[in-house]
Amino acid sequence: MIQDTSKQDITLSSTSTNLWKKALWPVAIIVIIFVGAWWSVGSESVSHSVAKDELRLSTIIRGDLTRDIAATGKIVAANAPVLYSTEAGIVTLVCKPGDQVKAGDVLAVITSPSLANLAKQQQSTLSAMKIEFERTKLTARSEQLTAQRSLDMAQVEMAAADRENRRAQLLIKDNLISKIDFEKSKDDLNKAKLQYKHAGQELELIKERLAFEVKNKSLEVERQALVVADLERQLQELQIKAPVDGIIGNWLVEQKARIAASQPVLTVVDLSAFEAELSVPESYADEIGLGMDVELNIGGNKIMGSLSAISPEVRNREVTTRVRFNQNSSLKLRQNQRLSARVLLENKQNVLMVKRGAFLSSSGGRYTYQLHDELAKRIPIQLGAQSMSHIEVLSGAKEGDVWVVSDLSSFKESQQVRVR
Repeated sequence: MIQDTSKQDITLSSTSTNLWKKALWPVAIIVIIFVGAWWSVGSESVSHSVAKDELRLSTIIRGDLTRDIAATGKIVAANAPVLYSTEAGIVTLVCKPGDQVKAGDVLAVITSPSLANLAKQQQSTLSAMKIEFERTKLTARSEQLTAQRSLDMAQVEMAAADRENRRAQLLIKDNLISKIDFEKSKDDLNKAKLQYKHAGQELELIKERLAFEVKNKSLEVERQALVVADLERQLQELQIKAPVDGIIGNWLVEQKARIAASQPVLTVVDLSAFEAELSVPESYADEIGLGMDVELNIGGNKIMGSLSAISPEVRNREVTTRVRFNQNSSLKLRQNQRLSARVLLENKQNVLMVKRGAFLSSSGGRYTYQLHDELAKRIPIQLGAQSMSHIEVLSGAKEGDVWVVSDLSSFKESQQVRVR
């Protein structure tokens, strides 16, 4: 009878097992050292990790960069004249703000009793001067006729004296008259000739004098007529009329108010000509200039314009500019309609550039992180011109590199960060 299997067991030697154990110990030690070294290096260079979904990445590209300035503004009327009173008086406003008007429409009427009374007085003076002018012409004709009659009588007397002188010459030959009578006839003839000559000269002088007096009266009438015409013009200007087609802007006085001369009364907005008024940051004031191109975005529609005016003063750290449209826009624009714009400063061609992002402010534009697979490495950079969407890269990158352009505060200025 077999009680157990102990008789069949064979005792093995432990020499081979010990050899394997001795061989594995050095390998294990090497592995432990390698892992420890790797962990030490990894933990020293990669301090922490960030989620890729939290980052904004951009690839370095090469292209044309337009350096510009972002600005906001509004649509304003290029022509919005202010209408003034021409005389002191009481104003009656005919049209209300917002009313459509045509050029020449009466917008307000000023009542000036003093001007109306003065116009009537000057008109009466003109009428009196016209009557006096006609009387002067009649007097001139009368005096001229009298002078002509004197000339004619002198001519008749000269002819009679000449006849008597010829008769005396015949009689003296026959000694029928004395020599004294003959000399007297000659004296009478000379006297008659002098009277005729003087009468003719006096007639010419009277004509010149009367012509001068008539001309003087005529000029006085013309001067007074100009005075009356100017007063009539002033009376007509008491009706304030629209200079352009448009709408009434604002009342600058109250209805039936007593106003002074040259006081603003109301404004008219010309709806046929608009400009854009932009507010540019003060820091760019020295870089903008007249004639620069401007891209305007009005309700999703883009149109081009150019800077036409730049304010010489700064208000609220902004400079006000005016932009004139390059072409007549078919858009239906409204006064004070909001818009955005880009003032195009310069255009750089074939440059490396990257999208703008919060990394500019968080790093001061001195460094960023470049992504290699799952590792973001900090690199020094140098940036150049900026546009609204991109910024020029001067050094620190090549085309195709991927940068982190979002806020870098989560990287804690580490040299390397793992991106998971």
